[in-house]
Amino acid sequence: MGERYLKSVRLLAECMQGFERFSGESVRRHGLTHAQFDIIATLGNTTGMSYKELGERTLITKGTLTGVIERLEHKGLVMRERSTDDKRSFFVRLTPAGDRVFCEVFPKVVAHGKQLFSAYSEADFDALDAALSTLRASIAQGSHADGLPLLPSQLKDSP
Repeated sequence: MGERYLKSVRLLAECMQGFERFSGESVRRHGLTHAQFDIIATLGNTTGMSYKELGERTLITKGTLTGVIERLEHKGLVMRERSTDDKRSFFVRLTPAGDRVFCEVFPKVVAHGKQLFSAYSEADFDALDAALSTLRASIAQGSHADGLPLLPSQLKDSP
């Protein structure tokens, strides 16, 4: 196999970067960064969540999360409250202004991104989902107890 997997990893990275550039156009038109949009989209239609949950549900690194939330708070789009259970943690939720931004921007960004997939059939989506799910499971699994990586055929029954 040599370094064949590097070609696939590069292709995957190029797709992600290209998608971020494409969707970033739509996000920036609304005065938001990708990270800010990610938080607003994640908090939308919820009563809010802890930093920990936001970190798990977004694509934002823990080190970046606090700064992005602070900037959104300065824009009046989110508010932070100390957790009543754990004084070290915060609960974050959209403000009414943040909810309006979510309701206005989210459908537009989704519609813009949907353009990239307009030619995909259900079978195309199923094949893409299967390949990416297998890769994600392999990454999460790390390696077998014997130190060898799992093969896609070994992951078929994995969640």
